[in-house]
Amino acid sequence: MDSNGSDTAVLRARSAAPLRSTASDGLKIVVVGGFGVGKTTLVASVSEIRPLNTEETMTRAGEGVDDLTGVAGKRSTTVAFDFGRITLDDRHVLYLFGAPGQERFWFLWDRLFAGALGAVVLVDTRRLAESWYAIDRLEQHGTPFVVARNDFGGPEHSLAEVRAALDLPDHVPLIDCDARDRESGKQVLIGLVRHIQQLALRDPEVTP
Repeated sequence: MDSNGSDTAVLRARSAAPLRSTASDGLKIVVVGGFGVGKTTLVASVSEIRPLNTEETMTRAGEGVDDLTGVAGKRSTTVAFDFGRITLDDRHVLYLFGAPGQERFWFLWDRLFAGALGAVVLVDTRRLAESWYAIDRLEQHGTPFVVARNDFGGPEHSLAEVRAALDLPDHVPLIDCDARDRESGKQVLIGLVRHIQQLALRDPEVTP
């Protein structure tokens, strides 16, 4: 899967569904991970509105700064965040924020994590090491998260092997997904919500 091409492809025309007048409760989820793992694609595929993104064309100024290992064909990058929306019911609305992946933009992450119900860590098995920082930051913030292995059609690794490589605790869900597919993306979000519910049942005093 080439996240560049799919980033453009999934931004298909959608009606700008107006926010319901009865909507009163906004819930926030952050999608985070390394450079080029498909965060923009995931937000775009599940959003009910045409997502806001801050994609900019990559220039020669980034040479020697951005690590393009495994994503040499990438031509654009998120420089602030992506934003999408899903209406859950008459009152509840889910807001999705896709964090920038390059190290030079990581200073934005802490602000994006603030007030988040939970997070999705999107990983590319070809570049697992780029996921460690995201997991570390979320653990430090105490933000519940799930890890989603995006399908890039690369070498096969079992989920157990990925879990071991990331040193993920047993209670953190690890889910397969295709960020281009809306239903697959929705299942990742459902998995996160179920994980948060389980944590709340385990410790009622925990407030995500």
